Amino acid sequence: MVAFLVSAIRLGMMLLFGSTGETITEKSGHLNLGLPGVMCVGASCGCYAEYIYLSSCGENVIPVLAVLIPMLATFIGGAFMGLIFSFLTVTLRANQNVTGLALTTLGVGISDYMIDKTGDIYIKGALYFKASLPIADKLGWFGKVFLSHGILTYLAIVVALVTAFVLNKTKLGLHLRAVGENPGTADAAGINVLKYRYLATCIGGGIAGFGGLSFVMDYLNGNWEYVIDDIGWLAVALVIFTVWKPNLAIFGSLIFGGLYVASSYISGISFAGKELFKMLPYIVTIVVLIFTSMRSRKKNQPPESLGINYFREER
Repeated sequence: MVAFLVSAIRLGMMLLFGSTGETITEKSGHLNLGLPGVMCVGASCGCYAEYIYLSSCGENVIPVLAVLIPMLATFIGGAFMGLIFSFLTVTLRANQNVTGLALTTLGVGISDYMIDKTGDIYIKGALYFKASLPIADKLGWFGKVFLSHGILTYLAIVVALVTAFVLNKTKLGLHLRAVGENPGTADAAGINVLKYRYLATCIGGGIAGFGGLSFVMDYLNGNWEYVIDDIGWLAVALVIFTVWKPNLAIFGSLIFGGLYVASSYISGISFAGKELFKMLPYIVTIVVLIFTSMRSRKKNQPPESLGINYFREER
């Protein structure tokens, strides 16, 4: 049970990064279905930065830099994917769904290429990300479950809480939500719709990228053996499951993480059974989507202009 909970938390927190980033993006009215590609590119940029740093340092590695440099590269990579999406959909007014799927294909291709460049150095880099509190081993099951995780696990929770506060309690969040609900009205009120959509999508992409880095460096222990796009789709489902609320996503990510890894802790289940078991998060999301749609409560609905490009001349 302890091993199951630890695994569920680690996987859940990387989903939380993706969910939080996508929530910021969608609150601006952008539906970025390229999230799996964004997370793949984030992982690729972070891992390659780690490779360059560790290769150049040899034995003179500074642990703090071994963590911060990949994180910075990851954020830049994810934000750049968000910039591409914004340029195509905001400036060139391309269809958001098609653009997102194209970015997913691009990101998965980059990730697939980078897997061939892996080596033992990623496993070495993962040790810095997985460093836990010294007292974790002394507190029994409590320490193992809650205090034995790396920095990215706790950062995911902090980012989600800060995002929830900004969206609900600040003027910046009010403007962002206004852009997502009715960009025409927001524009008439003097809010720069294009700027908010650009920034929200780039920042959201950067945050989502951390989920990809966390998956490789924390969950896989540096053993990057396969493309991680399925985690991106799970993060998209998590946004719907938690009705666009980052604070609820903290608990939702734990549920999704538990459902996704549960099959590995059930004895006697076949490979096909394990794959079917991984469908549970999506099934639960469908049920929640149906339930919230039937209740028709405004606060549980997506932004009204989600997925719709804004044409100022039509205002």
